Amino acid sequence: MDRNLALEFVRVTEAAAISCSHWMGTGDKNAADKAAVDAMRSRFNYIDFDGIVVIGEGEKDKAPMLYTGEKIGTGKGPKIDIAIDPLECTSNLANGKPNAISVLAAGERGSLLKAPGTYMDQISVGKKAAGSIDINASIKENIKNIASALNKDIKDVTVMILDRPRHAEVIKQIRQVGARIRLIEHGTISAGIAPCIEESGIDVMLGIGGAPEAVITAAALKCLGGDMQAVLKPHEEKYRQQAFKMGIKDLDRVFHLNDLANGHNIMFAATGVSDGPLLKGVRFTSFGAVTHSVVMRAASGTVRWIEARHHFNR
Repeated sequence: MDRNLALEFVRVTEAAAISCSHWMGTGDKNAADKAAVDAMRSRFNYIDFDGIVVIGEGEKDKAPMLYTGEKIGTGKGPKIDIAIDPLECTSNLANGKPNAISVLAAGERGSLLKAPGTYMDQISVGKKAAGSIDINASIKENIKNIASALNKDIKDVTVMILDRPRHAEVIKQIRQVGARIRLIEHGTISAGIAPCIEESGIDVMLGIGGAPEAVITAAALKCLGGDMQAVLKPHEEKYRQQAFKMGIKDLDRVFHLNDLANGHNIMFAATGVSDGPLLKGVRFTSFGAVTHSVVMRAASGTVRWIEARHHFNR
């Protein structure tokens, strides 16, 4: 797969981030999301590749752009599957809060799991703790094993988890074990990647979050050498049926990292929209805007952090 595609894809997330960041704090999350989707789609169609959106903004009859199954790119070049979240943490951005990003994952045709639009129980760790997790084990056992892998005391292990009523018992168990907790309102992709970034201060992300976001997270972890496990948690019968139609017959199946993002030609790109643990947000200047992005490729293990200055008058 052409390595230049990764840099083309980060230009897609940059365009989406700049476009939707104008809606920061306006309270209009639908307008913010539409701005990100429109900019992302427009930029995709300048790139020479034969792309299909495997995780997008919903079904064809419900999403005008970047719906699951939509063809993108010029149609020339490698056949690539794309998983996108044009604006993760839409509500956060609309309310002027942190942790919003524009993000995508890409891989060869068939390399990314086609996940239904429901939830997944997830656990992710960085490279040093890879191989130490078991989503079917207890919270106590997992944190103990992660601490051992990281050569840390349990009291120094930091767990990131969504602040949701469904996690009340899990949070209680983490506290009983004695680990530290960092609660977030939204943003499981950034949270899932954070354990791979030593400066983040996060050692593990766990809990129930979006299944589509889990696939995108897995792509990043694949590039960074991290580890992840997930189990589907359909919240409505229609999503159970959707999973069956996608070929997922066992709803108790544990999806490992390679089940979610398979192969060596996985790519990941993200641009910050509002400041978060992974990326700084868009900053507008007298000449245009400054963006902060990350782009990575599993094939080479290369991770590029990019600060770009965009001159609007050119």
